[in-house]
Amino acid sequence: MDFQFATHIEVFLEYCRTQQNLSENTILSYRQDLRAFAKYILRETDPRIDGDCILEYMEDLRNRQGLAPATVRRRIVCLKKFFKWTSKSLQNAPTPFEQLEIDLKVPKRLPRPIDRETLRQLFVSAPRQFPSTATHTGYGIDTPFSSDYVTVLATRLLTATGLRIGELTHIKLRDLSPDCSRIRVVGKGNRERSVYVTNLRLLSDLKSYIKQRQDEQPESFLFQNIRGARLSEAAFRKRLKNLSAGLALPETLTPHRFRHSAATLLIEEGIDIRIVQRLLGHASIATTEIYTRVSDNSLIQAISRADTLGQIDPG
Repeated sequence: MDFQFATHIEVFLEYCRTQQNLSENTILSYRQDLRAFAKYILRETDPRIDGDCILEYMEDLRNRQGLAPATVRRRIVCLKKFFKWTSKSLQNAPTPFEQLEIDLKVPKRLPRPIDRETLRQLFVSAPRQFPSTATHTGYGIDTPFSSDYVTVLATRLLTATGLRIGELTHIKLRDLSPDCSRIRVVGKGNRERSVYVTNLRLLSDLKSYIKQRQDEQPESFLFQNIRGARLSEAAFRKRLKNLSAGLALPETLTPHRFRHSAATLLIEEGIDIRIVQRLLGHASIATTEIYTRVSDNSLIQAISRADTLGQIDPG
């Protein structure tokens, strides 16, 4: 297959955006994956795109770059979608996947929720009150909120709702109900859902946080950086890493682990799995069922600690 790969990327992305109604997060991932392949092609002495090229690219991703199996699968699936589109759009252009049979199965891994004690240590040790006086950010913006306060407020919201990090950082003030108990969320595939805040302490903190920003436009993002713009996913991860290090927490915290924790805690408390599915925004309940396996692990640990047989038959 001999054509200018890079020149078709933006046209394909526009097709995904306008005709397939894919989310901006998905578009961003596709752009990154396709540009990565374009860079790989440019490094090759023979930039011909055929089946051998795809296999060599997979080898490069796995061995030279050392990417995780899930990342390799995502990049190859993206390429398959791209070339399927080119085959239809460019007068039945051949696809390098036509004669390939690639096994893209990814070994299933159990999610790693944050244990209760680490969550407790985080929420007890971290800032829970914002300063009474404004904090100058250095960008001409005064705010009563420290970055640690906002970060911890966000982690508590993640734990209560199981939001994805991209969903969290795109919440706008208009998406919260007047009493802050319901939040409108746009998830994968631009599917809308509502999540609910029932914890009274978190509700009170959210109301106080919103009250301090009542003069802002409804279009303002709920969580902002020090310049008053949307707090990006990368910036939140960096804040979380710094906060974890400052508190000397025993585990590495990531935004997605809070989502795992939210689901696992609910399952362990006996909440129906279909309710957890709806809360997390899973299209299939099979995705949610993995958390029952995590809960089984907790069950095994609890039974081992109790060792009821050992108490009556000590040997």
